[in-house]
Amino acid sequence: MIRIVVVDDHPVVREGLVASLEDNPEFQVVGAAGSAEDALRLVAAQRPDVILLDLELPGVNGLEAIPGLAAASGASRILILTAYDTDERVLGALRAGAKGYLLKGASLEEIARAIRAVHAGESYLEPRVATKVVAELGPHKRPAALSHREREVLRLVAGGHSNKQIARTLGITERTVKFHVTSILNKMGAENRAQAVALAAQRGLV
Repeated sequence: MIRIVVVDDHPVVREGLVASLEDNPEFQVVGAAGSAEDALRLVAAQRPDVILLDLELPGVNGLEAIPGLAAASGASRILILTAYDTDERVLGALRAGAKGYLLKGASLEEIARAIRAVHAGESYLEPRVATKVVAELGPHKRPAALSHREREVLRLVAGGHSNKQIARTLGITERTVKFHVTSILNKMGAENRAQAVALAAQRGLV
């Protein structure tokens, strides 16, 4: 079960998220907060697996709170859920340590997928904000063509699936998945999975 803390200053939004997440047997909401200060105390006490964090908070905003929240519980992974997708906020959140970025309006299915992804140690970028990361990559060479299998793996990576889930879905070994992921990164000129997904979104591959 994935233990979650929800941080949002709007009571209706916060309570709605909590209720929706608790309907999923995979998740356990161990607390909710309306400010960064309350969230810091809650995270230190509960040490959740995932912190679902809005960036618009009273006082200390979510962007400023990320390092403190990460330090309060070294094992917690931060997933941003906000209404804003400016370059400054997207890139600032990722640089500060967030592992995923979603825009409000995302479906419950996508939120659940993102939670699973960051909990599994992966990154999750909503396609609409992925290009914000691409801009930071600088010039890159034209990638070599991906094989059919590599495209299948890439689509599953973009969907937030772990290597184990990809292996099970495609009926191959985790070792083979890792081989394909390495090949994808090399061909696309990406340094990590999040960059590969961002590039793939820009090029219409996912």
